[in-house]
Amino acid sequence: MSEARTTALRGFGSGSDHRRNARGPVRQVRPLYTPEEQQRRDNTPWTLVQGLLAPFQFLVFLVSLVLVLRCLLTGDGAFAADLSVIAKTLTLYTIMVTGSIWEKVVFGKWLFAPAFFWEDVVSMLVIALHTAYLVMLLGKIGTVEARLTVALAAYLTYVVNAAQFLLKLRAARLQRAAA
Repeated sequence: MSEARTTALRGFGSGSDHRRNARGPVRQVRPLYTPEEQQRRDNTPWTLVQGLLAPFQFLVFLVSLVLVLRCLLTGDGAFAADLSVIAKTLTLYTIMVTGSIWEKVVFGKWLFAPAFFWEDVVSMLVIALHTAYLVMLLGKIGTVEARLTVALAAYLTYVVNAAQFLLKLRAARLQRAAA
């Protein structure tokens, strides 16, 4: 588990600037953002873009989830379910490209900056599963049920990834409040 995520889970900003690790010695906890990174984050328009795209993607996800489940449960609406997963996938690709730009501006790395390493790792799995769905759809591989099951796996992974980012936002808020 990443140090930043561990910190978020333990109640980042509890008034102490150090933590004990499993072996006992005290170590310093790196803040989520250095002052320079925080300034870049606050000054880049990509922060607003991410802030707008994330809830939009979640709304697309919810609509698509309903359509996918309806198709799997009733056998009806495969075309609508497919269109909704395509929309979710395109939204995901958009937020990943703009998120990578944001990460480059704020941290100087396109992906896998230490502060967001594990979120990016899980994001890669989310992208892989969404892409596998598209390959199945466009390549006419497998049944509708198999394809939509891959979409559900992608959605489950997306929910885990969204939770990671929400924890990270909470950690940033707590860091800001403690400063």
